[in-house]
Amino acid sequence: MQDGRVFIELINVPFLKQGGTGEQFSVAVALAQERGWLELHESGTYLRLPGQTNALAK
Repeated sequence: MQDGRVFIELINVPFLKQGGTGEQFSVAVALAQERGWLELHESGTYLRLPGQTNALAK
């Protein structure tokens, strides 16, 4: 975690290793965004939980 951000591969890789597909991961991320559970950076490189601050990353 860096500056309240989690790099997407830290979530994607374990998801895929557990048998999920890339399509399932994309759908899950889109649903979580739609429901306000996470914010995905426009680059798609990292995500953040809404309201998280640097203090939580320590």
